[in-house]
Amino acid sequence: MIEFCGLELEHPIINASGCFDALAAREVFGDALIKPFPFAAYVSKTVTLAPRAGNPPPRLWETAGGMLNSIGLPNPGIDVYLERHLGEYAKLGVPLITNVMGSSEAEFAALLERVAEREEVAAIELNVSCPNVATGLDIGADPAGLRSLLVALRPLTRKPLIVKLTPNTADVGACALAAQDGGADAVSLINTLRAMALSPASGRPWLGGRTGGMSGPAIRAVALAQVAAVAERVSVPIIGMGGVASGRDAAALLEVGARLVAVGTESFRDPAAGHRIANELSARFAENAA
Repeated sequence: MIEFCGLELEHPIINASGCFDALAAREVFGDALIKPFPFAAYVSKTVTLAPRAGNPPPRLWETAGGMLNSIGLPNPGIDVYLERHLGEYAKLGVPLITNVMGSSEAEFAALLERVAEREEVAAIELNVSCPNVATGLDIGADPAGLRSLLVALRPLTRKPLIVKLTPNTADVGACALAAQDGGADAVSLINTLRAMALSPASGRPWLGGRTGGMSGPAIRAVALAQVAAVAERVSVPIIGMGGVASGRDAAALLEVGARLVAVGTESFRDPAAGHRIANELSARFAENAA
């Protein structure tokens, strides 16, 4: 068993937000894919106050060793999430971590107050990669602003608060420390790297959102470096992610300081990746202990 922010988890492998739709998986593959559930905890797709349609297509571009996405966080909004989805996620049999995103302190506070009152939610992950209107930076890229946000949000709930850090910043360690100082119980990283792809025919940006987020094995080395840098600066638990496709990849993140490891893009290629990676990691632990 793994202890994480007061939660007891069967193993250290969870999903990255937005990369494993448990409800869609059950509809397409049946219960075989989710019983037993492949992850030790389930992280929801990002939820916002109002419904979001997402970015215009095309939304995906395959690149060497990974992919770019410009999906744009489509979701039905907090009302539908609480009324229709939350109960279904609670049936998965593992702790539920709800991921929320706002573009201001007021939006985050409104989301937190709605989610925190629900017993089904075990922890809350704050997606701070949204641009701040005042600074033009991602909210999570400004240590002072991030600390201020956490100071304001911390009194609103006793549930564990996880801050999903943006990698698109000059000093991710400083941002992690600011989140910790503001009251975060844990941090998660890395989110996708900002990237662009050009149409071979026109030479113009391919993605409907112009730029997108790069994920997959191509960013694994960046994730390893940033998780290691954060581990040197903070004492709160770290969820490491970025290019994890095997138990060996997961072990590397644990070795540099992560407490849990999240699987993202690999679940698109292999919907059962969570099971496989957890088993591979367990086998490595057993081999090393022998």
